Order: sequence, then structure tokens, then C-alpha cells
Amino acid sequence: MVDMNRFEHINQSNLKEEELCCDNPDLAISEDGIRVCRNCGITFGQELVSQERRAYTTDEVRARQRTEPRWRCFGPRTVISHINCDAKGRQLPAKKQVLFARLSKIQGSLINSIERNFWEARPKLHALANKLSIPDFIVETAWKIYSEVAQQKLTMGRSIEAFVCASLYASIRIHEFPRLLEELTETATIPLRSVHRSLGLIVRNVLPVLNLKYRPISPKPLVFRFGNELNLSIEVQKSAAQLLIDAFKNGLKQMGKDPKGIAAAALYIAAKDTKERKTQNQIVGVARVTEVTLRTHARQIIDFSR
Repeated sequence: MVDMNRFEHINQSNLKEEELCCDNPDLAISEDGIRVCRNCGITFGQELVSQERRAYTTDEVRARQRTEPRWRCFGPRTVISHINCDAKGRQLPAKKQVLFARLSKIQGSLINSIERNFWEARPKLHALANKLSIPDFIVETAWKIYSEVAQQKLTMGRSIEAFVCASLYASIRIHEFPRLLEELTETATIPLRSVHRSLGLIVRNVLPVLNLKYRPISPKPLVFRFGNELNLSIEVQKSAAQLLIDAFKNGLKQMGKDPKGIAAAALYIAAKDTKERKTQNQIVGVARVTEVTLRTHARQIIDFSR
């Protein structure tokens, strides 16, 4: 149930009349950025503010309308700035200015570096997971991994965004969810090399502490995912999955082979003699592999499935 006490009122005059839900609408925005009527409970979508570049200098702060996003998924954050005037713009007495300065200094001393790290990382993790439609249980594991990363101070001198992306991908591999590292880096607009370095630190230093196993990607979930993206029928997808099962039983080794290429090759073979036949260019575009890789794995699957 939605907690009606944790809302921010919005200007109802900006909304069209057809959007008003009841006779006495009381529209507000929840802490998650969802527009909702407090009287009848009807929602009108989200008004989330996207992540912005961090401001490190006074000029960068002044050049932006705000210094941080309005909606945060992690904890309440209160910022006491140096206040020289009240809400009406009148100059405050010198004693009150000194008082607010002392409060700001005390608050800064009570907040440690890990809390500031979490305030920056948690919204980025949720934003990336929402863009890729990743389930909540995978996001929870990713946050557990990142929390250990912050506790070990692995982010010092390194990119927080890269560690967030690497933690999410490690969680994806742990739960065997069909998402690719290239998708995460493209969505997060982070260099692949930077994420690889962070992922290596996580696998070596964090996962053994948490007793989590970093599993290799299985081609079978990728078969059904690529098949759906190619609009192939479920019969063709099952036939491709059976081809892989037969090939692995007959001695085809997955170690050292790209699971994306194996899944794409199985789909190519299964759909080749049907009316749903796809070209090599169509399949490699979805699987993010080269045509040479596709043909090589296709020959191997045919040899071991006989």
C-alpha cells in the first residue's frame, strides 16, 4: 500500500481537465516520482528526473538549476547550505547566518564517505536496472555486491559508475539472467575496458567474501531471448535448444566459446530449413557477433549433433 504521507504536492493547474480523476482531486508526487491522486489513488505516470553530471566546482553548481536529482531511491538526504537570506529574500541577522554555517559544518562532519558514495551509486544502479528491465532480486544482489565494494574502499580513485555497472553484471551472471555486458556498457555509456577492470576486482576481492559464485553464461537462455527478438516461433526456439543439448552430450565443449555465438548458430541452423529462415546478417545483428563466428559455431554444432 502506498504511504500517503510521503508525497510532494504539485501544481494542478498544469494538468488537463481530462486527467483529473475524481470530483475533488488532490494530486501529489510520491517519493518514487509517481503522480497520484491522494483521494482516489489513480496514478498518472512518473515524473522522474534523470541523473546528471556531478558538480565539483562552484561554477558548475551555479551553471545548473540543481545540484542533484529530485528523486532518490536511497535514504533521505538533507543539505544545509550557507544561508544568508530567508524564504522571502530578506537578509538574515549575522547571528543566524553564523548558526546556519555551524549547522552545515556539523552535518558535514556527521556524514561519512560511504554514505556519500551510496547516495551517488544507488540511484545510478536503479536507473540502469530500470532501463534494462532487470528484476528486483538481481538488483538487490547487485547492491549487496556494491556495498561490499564500498566497504573495501575499492572505489577510491576509480569510477563509481563503472563499479555500479560491474556489480549489476556480476549479479546477472550469478543469477544466470540473459543480459550481455555490451548492453550494460552501451546503456550506461561507460567504456567497456573500465567495466572490465572493475569486474575483475569484484570477482577477485568481493564475491569470495560474499560466497557468491560467478557462473559462465549459459547459451540456452540466450536462445529463447534471441529467438523472441527475431520473431521466431517457439517450435524453432525449442528445436535450437535441443540442438545444443545434443551437441553438448556428444562432446561439444562450451569452455572458451562465446555463448552468444553458440546460441545464434543454433537458431540459424534450426530456422534454416523452415519458412522462418533468417539471414546471417539478421542473426548477428541481434546476437552481437560476427558472421565468421556464427558460421564457425554452426559447423561445430552440426558436427557434434549428428
